[in-house]
Amino acid sequence: MKKRMSLRLVLGFAAAAVLAGAGRAQEPKFTVHNPLGQPPAIARVPMAPRIDSLEGKTIYIVDIGFTDTHQFFTEMRDLLGAKYPETEWVVRTKIGTYFDDDPALWAEIKEKGHGMIMGIGH
Repeated sequence: MKKRMSLRLVLGFAAAAVLAGAGRAQEPKFTVHNPLGQPPAIARVPMAPRIDSLEGKTIYIVDIGFTDTHQFFTEMRDLLGAKYPETEWVVRTKIGTYFDDDPALWAEIKEKGHGMIMGIGH
């Protein structure tokens, strides 16, 4: 126990002497970098304006292919069609996963649709 404590004291004094500059010609230099970096500026995109009425409109219900959701979305289309008969409800399945792009589907919705419901799942 005594040897361990005396070794700690000697090492502690030696470290203090090095940090104080004793026995060295110049002080040690440290460069510290911030690991967070500088995040890019956030560009805000406004939400699309709401449509004034569903009457005579075409609304797309987009299924991203989550397990067992297509049947739910077709049932939702039928229920919304019964409640809003003047509105056309179209169910489409997006290619790939949620993260994959589907330019053909987006172009169809922009050309023929007035609104979209994105079905994520869960």
